[in-house]
Amino acid sequence: MSKEPHVHNHTHEVGGVKNIKTAFVLNFCFTLLEIAGGIWTNSMAILSDALHDLGDSLSLGIAWYFEKKSQKSPDDDFTYGYARFSLLGALINGIILIAGSVLVLSKSIPRIFSPEEVQAKGMLIFAVFGIVVNLAAMLKVRKGDSLNEKMVSWHLLEDVLGWAAVLIASIILMFFDVYLIDPILSVGITIYVLYNAARNLKQVIDIFLQRAPSEFSAKEIEQQIKERFSLKKAYHTHIWSLDGEKHMLSMHIVLDADDNIESSNSMRQNIRDYLKGIGIEHATIEVEFEKTEEEKNVSH
Repeated sequence: MSKEPHVHNHTHEVGGVKNIKTAFVLNFCFTLLEIAGGIWTNSMAILSDALHDLGDSLSLGIAWYFEKKSQKSPDDDFTYGYARFSLLGALINGIILIAGSVLVLSKSIPRIFSPEEVQAKGMLIFAVFGIVVNLAAMLKVRKGDSLNEKMVSWHLLEDVLGWAAVLIASIILMFFDVYLIDPILSVGITIYVLYNAARNLKQVIDIFLQRAPSEFSAKEIEQQIKERFSLKKAYHTHIWSLDGEKHMLSMHIVLDADDNIESSNSMRQNIRDYLKGIGIEHATIEVEFEKTEEEKNVSH
């Protein structure tokens, strides 16, 4: 395989729900304060960030709901479980983040050509609060491994960087009337976050389209299984992921003609154990037996 498979520990899952809940509460409460602050300081950077944070709060709420729902056990409706609900949260989150970034660019770019005076001291106060609140939320969510949490962390990183830009701009504006610096910093940071959000969104879409995880090669797994367990053949292998962490596999194997059902059951379990050890959580193994000489002659 092209890369060493990563074996995941899923004890983080409940913590993931709590992490996103914390980020949601912090983000929503600060957004309300931010709207008032943007109006007070006449700062386009703060107002545009407040508008973006409203979208963030919505997406964080969606992410929280879907992350919680993804913990449900399999049932008759979703026999593989609800893991992909977390992925759905990441998809919606990514779309909102990209849309919000485009909106911020649409507001910031015109200000480059016609900058307006802002209240630097007010910007400074809100920038400090913004960095502390969003950094705390981001560090909480960044501990998680799910794509949902990773997409949320990009939301919060964008906010941290945005407030850092506001902080720098406010300090400069306290000494120099260079109002152009505010929209320029905003555009640069938004483009950076937009690039990373698009990259993560592509990964989410790949999983929905059942693209094989990048750390696995179907052909190499077939070869390893065949050699390790002395099989006649291993073929028709499919690998996909439920949510970027829980990987699935189906495979056909061919045993000797003189093998029996008992030995085939043991073989399947041994192969499943091996696959679980390299990061495949669930494997479906279809067993076939090589034809005897008599059967081959009859078929001809």
